[in-house]
Amino acid sequence: MNILLLYPKFPDTFWSFNHALKFVRKKAAFPPLGLLTVAAMLPGDWNKRLVDVNVQTLTPADLKWADCALISGMIVQEQSASELIARCHEAGVRVVAGGPLFTNEPALFPTVDHLVLNEAELTLPPFLSDLERGCAKPVYSTTGFADIRQTPVPLWHLADLRRYASICLQYSRGCPFQCEFCNVTALFGHRPRAKSAQQVIAELDGFYAAGWRGSAFGPVFFVDDNFIGNKALLKNELLPALIEWQKGHQATCFQTEVSINLADDEELMRLMVDAGFNSVFIGIETPDDGSLGGCGKKQNLGRNLLRDVRRIQQTGLQVQAGFIVGFDQDTPSIFQRQIDFIQNSGIVTAMVGVLQAPPGTRLHDRMQREGRLVGQTTGDNSDGTTNIIPRMNGESLRQGYHKIMRHLYSPRNYYRRIKTFLRHYRMPKFDPPLGWDQCMAFGRTVFHLGICGQERFQYWGLLAWTLARRPRLLPLAVTLSIYGHHFRKVCAQIQSKSLLAE
Repeated sequence: MNILLLYPKFPDTFWSFNHALKFVRKKAAFPPLGLLTVAAMLPGDWNKRLVDVNVQTLTPADLKWADCALISGMIVQEQSASELIARCHEAGVRVVAGGPLFTNEPALFPTVDHLVLNEAELTLPPFLSDLERGCAKPVYSTTGFADIRQTPVPLWHLADLRRYASICLQYSRGCPFQCEFCNVTALFGHRPRAKSAQQVIAELDGFYAAGWRGSAFGPVFFVDDNFIGNKALLKNELLPALIEWQKGHQATCFQTEVSINLADDEELMRLMVDAGFNSVFIGIETPDDGSLGGCGKKQNLGRNLLRDVRRIQQTGLQVQAGFIVGFDQDTPSIFQRQIDFIQNSGIVTAMVGVLQAPPGTRLHDRMQREGRLVGQTTGDNSDGTTNIIPRMNGESLRQGYHKIMRHLYSPRNYYRRIKTFLRHYRMPKFDPPLGWDQCMAFGRTVFHLGICGQERFQYWGLLAWTLARRPRLLPLAVTLSIYGHHFRKVCAQIQSKSLLAE
């Protein structure tokens, strides 16, 4: 059987990094980890072809070749997924769909032939069995959680890894916390489940064998929603294995997502840095304790968040963070408080969004009970929209959100934040190799940012400052400058869409 693995296009969002990719001559940030993992679960004698429309075009020849198309994606990829499904049906190709997009909103896709929902390790085998016997059902779902120690290594060879800026893998699923607005626990449960260290090393070896190599612009991203959900396993198994693995490979940097309580564990931070981690994403959400308590973000309550961020940075981990406005407890003062916190913390990559209620969350259920649910979430909480009726005046929320974005990503404030971060950031454990591609990327920043860009004065000021004070961090300063270019482009688009909607 010929199986076409289809990955929908990401729209222009903060996380797409579309405007940054041109500097490193890449087509997309990450390959489709979920699809490549599912591919490894399919029968070995089936022919498999990946078409990621972020990096290539789906052609009529691809559709003519295929007996069946497997589609997966995130909520934010809904429009592209619908277009791909329509093209498959026009070509007479059977469509099987799964992943977060389809698990969260299966009713939106009535034309899909088979929905294989939840965790594929549990729902894909019965579908394949029924398909072989000619009696496949429309929907396969489960309330159980898979033993991911049985999850196979993704088929990296199906993807042209040269087209991607970074690579990704998953170590664990689930989160011990229960934030009201987050659907992670609905999808993956409260009890973190982890792969063995041997599995992770096999995945690292797998994409190395497929030809991928890290760089200053291309870390390995552990996509776990909370990498430190099981600290004992990390300290005793995975991190020692990663430290050992690094000895036989060129310097490879890792990034991941964690909770703020990482700041409480100096040993864990040290081990992560020794293993090659240089950046973590943290859901800080808000500096307001009332809003944190209201949304169930108990792990952030009663803390000096600014001090925690600084402690993590000084260990050698850059802190990227998510922030939210529009909580029921928010007042108009929250907008300036968010600005002040982010600027003072030196969190360069600050993803600020308006509160949304994804399906499957406690927030979604509460908004539905209170009659405050309006439409569907876009899956991109940084687009300035919301699917709930906020307690705060809607116009005040909209204007306050845009005030935050204009301030944070203006060249003056963004580059000032980079300097604040670099002052406190401990030198990284590993310096990724700088090859020809990285030198060419730097040359492009000179033209696009240093000559043509509105940020040219801040750009040259940052380079001079970094060379004088933290010269080893120059590649990082250039990378953050590239990110800033992308963020400003996305901010401008958000502002334009908002004006058109008025």
